[in-house]
Amino acid sequence: MAVPQSAVLVAQRGIEGDRYETQRNGARQVTMIAAEDVAAIASFLGRQEISPSLLRRNFVTLGINLNALKGRSIRVGPTILEISGECAPCSQMEANLGPGGYNAVRGRGGVTSRIVEGGEVRIGDTIERID
Repeated sequence: MAVPQSAVLVAQRGIEGDRYETQRNGARQVTMIAAEDVAAIASFLGRQEISPSLLRRNFVTLGINLNALKGRSIRVGPTILEISGECAPCSQMEANLGPGGYNAVRGRGGVTSRIVEGGEVRIGDTIERID
């Protein structure tokens, strides 16, 4: 998984160049997870840390309670995202994290979102609730 310094979000589609870019306005165009949840998952697995890329989420946030934003809109840099729901773990978590990986991510997998207004986002862009 590549970790670019920026990405172009395309309204109602997804992240430009992402293999999951859709042709419909789905609820899972961008996924996010809190760095605090990544640390908790590592702890549940008895590790000091894990690479966020193992969790296969698009954005890692810091200091934001993502679950409290469900159904709300946020601005990330110049874009607007609508938080659409919980990002549940998949069976790939066992392969990526080892035995217990799926259960370690349960309830801490982050959120999904829909792109309302697109644009280019960069690492370090401010995230703010707008509604």
